[in-house]
Amino acid sequence: MFKRLKILKDVFLAVFIFLILVLVFSRGKVYGRTELSYGITYSPKQARSLGLDWQQTYLAVLDELGVKHLRLPAYWDEVEKNQGEFDWTDLDWQIAEAGKRDAKIVLAIGGRLPRWPECHFPAWAKNATKTERHAEILDYEKAVITRYKDSPAITAWQVENEPFLSSYFGECPSLDKEFLDEELAMVRSLDARPIVITDSGELSLWYGAASRADIFGTTMYRDTYSRVLKRYIHYPIGPGFFIFKKNVISLFAHPKDWLVIELQAEPWGPISYQEMSREERDKTMSLEKFGSMMEFARQAGFREFYLWGAEWWYWEKTTQNNPIFWEEAKKLF
Repeated sequence: MFKRLKILKDVFLAVFIFLILVLVFSRGKVYGRTELSYGITYSPKQARSLGLDWQQTYLAVLDELGVKHLRLPAYWDEVEKNQGEFDWTDLDWQIAEAGKRDAKIVLAIGGRLPRWPECHFPAWAKNATKTERHAEILDYEKAVITRYKDSPAITAWQVENEPFLSSYFGECPSLDKEFLDEELAMVRSLDARPIVITDSGELSLWYGAASRADIFGTTMYRDTYSRVLKRYIHYPIGPGFFIFKKNVISLFAHPKDWLVIELQAEPWGPISYQEMSREERDKTMSLEKFGSMMEFARQAGFREFYLWGAEWWYWEKTTQNNPIFWEEAKKLF
C-alpha cells in the first residue's frame, strides 16, 4: 500500500510540475491589432484549377486588396518543364508586378512547395534516381536564385515547404535531411537574404525546421477534414499551444524571426472546395470562422501572417456572387 501511495505521489508531482511548466511557457507577448502585418500566399496553379484567369486574379490581389506581402512559389515543373530549359515568363511577370507596387516577396523554391500534391516535380524528373533528382533540384534552385537575387522585391527565400511533414502529407518522397542541408548551404553561398523554413503548427515539433531557419514559419489551422478519421475535426488547442511551442523551441533553436506562413482562410473538405456546397464549405470556413481565425492567430503571439485562400475569396466573389470573404480580407490589408 505504501508503495502505491509513493507511486501516486510521484505521478501527482510529475503532473504538477508539468502543469507549472505549461503555465510558465504559455506566457508571451500578444500584439495589438495595429501592430500586425498580413500577406498572402499566391498560387497561379490554384487560380487555374478554379477556372480563374490567374493574372487577373493576381492583379486583383495587388490592386483591390492592396496586398504588400506575398509568398510566391517558383514551381519546378513550371520553371523547367523540359530538362535544362528554363521558362521565366510567368515568374518574371509576377515579380515585376509586385515590384511596381512596392510589394515584398518571399520566393519559395524546392521540389516540395505549397499546394497539392505538395511535390511539384516535372514529368521528366519523376523517374530519376534520388541522386539524379537531387542534382537537378539544386540546378533549378541555383538558376532561380541567380536570376532573381538582384530583385529588391524579394526579401527572403523559402527552401522547400514543410519538409519535416513530407512523410505524413502530400505525394512526396520522405525527407532527406542531408539533402535539405545541402540545399540550404547552396542558397546561403549564393545570396545573403534570410532563409524561411516552414513546419506544421499542429503536427510537427518545429525543432528540425527552426534550428535551420533564419525565419521560422508555422502553419495554423483549426477546422479541417481528416482523411484518416473520415470526418471533420476541430483541433482541440488554444492560442497558448503555439506560444508554448515557440517558448520551448526557443531554448534550443534561435531563428531571427517567427511568423505564420500559412494561416487558414479557406475551406478544407474531403473533396475540392469548388465541388462542395456552400453549407459544406461553411463547416471549415465561414465568415464567422474567418474572423475567429484571425483573432486566434493574434492571440498566439505572432506579428506577421500569410493568409491561405486568396484564390478562393476571388472565386467566391466572381463566380459565386459571394464577395463577403474578399471584402472581409480587404480590411486586413
